[in-house]
Amino acid sequence: MKRCLWAAGLLSFLFLFHFSVMNGLAADPIIIGVPTSTGFVEGKEGLAVVEMAVEEINAKGGVKVGAEKRLFKVESIDIRDAAPGVPVPEALLGIEKIILEKKPAALLIGPFRSEALLAAMDIIAKYKVPMIGAIAMTPASEEKVKKEPDKYKYIFRNCLNAKYLVQYLIGAMSYVNKEFGFNKVYIMHQDVAWARATADIIAKNYFQKAGWTVVGQESYPTGASDFSSALMKVRSGGAQVILPIFDMPQSGILVKQWNSMKVPALLAGFISPLAGPGAWNTFEKKIGGAVNCNFELGSAVASKKVPASVAFLEAYKKKYGKPMEAGHGPAPIYESVYILKEAIERAGSLDPDAITAEVKKTDRKGVMGRIKFDEGNQAIFGMDFNETAVACIFQFNEKGEQVNVFPESLADSKIVLPAGLKSAK
Repeated sequence: MKRCLWAAGLLSFLFLFHFSVMNGLAADPIIIGVPTSTGFVEGKEGLAVVEMAVEEINAKGGVKVGAEKRLFKVESIDIRDAAPGVPVPEALLGIEKIILEKKPAALLIGPFRSEALLAAMDIIAKYKVPMIGAIAMTPASEEKVKKEPDKYKYIFRNCLNAKYLVQYLIGAMSYVNKEFGFNKVYIMHQDVAWARATADIIAKNYFQKAGWTVVGQESYPTGASDFSSALMKVRSGGAQVILPIFDMPQSGILVKQWNSMKVPALLAGFISPLAGPGAWNTFEKKIGGAVNCNFELGSAVASKKVPASVAFLEAYKKKYGKPMEAGHGPAPIYESVYILKEAIERAGSLDPDAITAEVKKTDRKGVMGRIKFDEGNQAIFGMDFNETAVACIFQFNEKGEQVNVFPESLADSKIVLPAGLKSAK
């Protein structure tokens, strides 16, 4: 009799256990909304790494929400805000559409254009959906968060912002001055608001104060493809450094012309199409010596000093059959999925206020260093990957390899000067 009762109890326990497990697996998935410009490399690769991270998390059982396990599910929409001529209201309609139709627990990536981000903040606040952005760079969003923290507490940024970009470029120029004694620069930039502002801030807040001579400053309309006249001015003016600031595809031609004309000046700055390893073949192996800033470690460039960044790029290449090319976005986007997972698990619920409070507490070491948020909900960037998130400045060598040169915590080599340019020290 006792055996029968024991057996019946065991069967009852197994049934209840099976039912609870199956019930957990059958629970509705947690929707991650991804509204962004998927027609551009940053958006396309960003969405790809969201899906990669979600697959990793789901393969390990998903996300623990209180007593149950739930899977992530990705829903995306192309808001096209990075495309020429697309008005901001059209992008906002896309963001509102995915919120209302897909009921996401959170949004990732978000707008490309700063104007779209700033306008979208009111929609996000209205619907109380946490968003961890990773493309738009305006510091104005942080100021809005600090001014009205209760209203805009749902908006975070996990990527480099414009202020940090300036700090990294100034840091690189200061390093060049210290290492080689260079103090003559020619500034070349795209004729768009962010590039003009970046160039002007660096000229005013660093070059003028540090005693550099700005030999010249020239802007180019988007789509320009001939930079030879400015390069001749670089040569005739004796500039030792060229600071380029561009995100248009044609700007890689500047590097080819600099190389073929053998201009005796170090080219060091930000040229978006040089971000990934594919640039070597795209620009006919004529970019050796160029120094370029990728906005986040792990976005198309890794460091053995941060093993997670190496593993991330290897996993991406294995999954998609090609290397990553976007130097802005993929690393913080990938980390955002894990930040969201950990926040939900700490909160024990999908309540947006609870999730937001836990995202704010993030202290995570990942592919781009240590991630923490400041009072404006901006990820903190610095020069030491053990303490902050980091950007990475590398130099293409003559074999087409990307060699990390700055910040010094990531550097694998000193900067190599181009032929005909000697140190001034």
